[in-house]
Amino acid sequence: MAAIGQRGAVTEAAGFKVEEDIKRLREAMKGTGTDEGALIEVLARRTIAQRQLIKEQYKQQVGKSLADDLDSELSGNFQTVVLGLLMLAPVYDAHELRTSMKGAGTEEAALIDILASRTTEEVKIINLVYKKKHDNSLEDDVCGDTSGMFQRVIVSLLTAGRDEGTAVDPALAVQDAKDIFEAGEARWGTDEVKFLTVLCVRNRNHLLKVFEEYKKVSGRDIEDSIKREMSGSLEEVFLAIVKCLKNKPAFFAERLYKSMKGLGTTDSVLIRTMVARAEIDMLDIKVEFFKMYGKTLYSFIKGDTSGDYRKILLELCGEDK
Repeated sequence: MAAIGQRGAVTEAAGFKVEEDIKRLREAMKGTGTDEGALIEVLARRTIAQRQLIKEQYKQQVGKSLADDLDSELSGNFQTVVLGLLMLAPVYDAHELRTSMKGAGTEEAALIDILASRTTEEVKIINLVYKKKHDNSLEDDVCGDTSGMFQRVIVSLLTAGRDEGTAVDPALAVQDAKDIFEAGEARWGTDEVKFLTVLCVRNRNHLLKVFEEYKKVSGRDIEDSIKREMSGSLEEVFLAIVKCLKNKPAFFAERLYKSMKGLGTTDSVLIRTMVARAEIDMLDIKVEFFKMYGKTLYSFIKGDTSGDYRKILLELCGEDK
């Protein structure tokens, strides 16, 4: 029943009793109105594994799906968070990817945030889950919904072909750095395929060395060159890949900050990040957030959201520190 990561704000609930949780959930949804506070206390303070047990036994005892009951009781962003919490991690990722491509337009942020940050193994499982649920491959749906070089980068990430080893080849790192430099800063126009070949295939340790060598060759950070050479979704996906390789919690801290700063809130990004990272690395994301912005993530969420939506996000965030 343990959490899926070591650095989450949501951890295994001590003295966990499925029967008691189901009783509380049923009482919270009985009669007119819903006791949202009880739902938050139960669902936001349990690990994904514990929630799966609750789901299974709820169905056995009630003869209905917990997700269906909650779906009919709740609405808005609060409903979206609660239903997300009931899913296994790869199921949630597959659901978010599907949602991002449904209807008119594509939410490229979902494709980028998920595929640039998940491990090779995680992407393989997402592909399998997606195919089983939708009878269509994720790659086919992505290709039907995206185009150009951005599509090629996303398809490359979907193949889950990144070297997961730790070996660094110093000579190759120098060559990779030169190749990227010559594909971008050193020429008129940009050869994006070269960026793709290096950034989507090499292992993390090797790429960190490439980024060091790149600075020596070009006098710039790789991120600065990507910003100068590219634009739109292509720029976003290459930046996300680099940032996740360098410091994944800092990448998510920035995504959370940008989802809330200024006018309005990009709730899809805020919800997806809080639900997906709650029991993996939320503690590290909070540290990076404070380092980068001088304010706690907790205070930012508190100031930018309201009602039960705010309450459940603050539970997933954990204490204000």
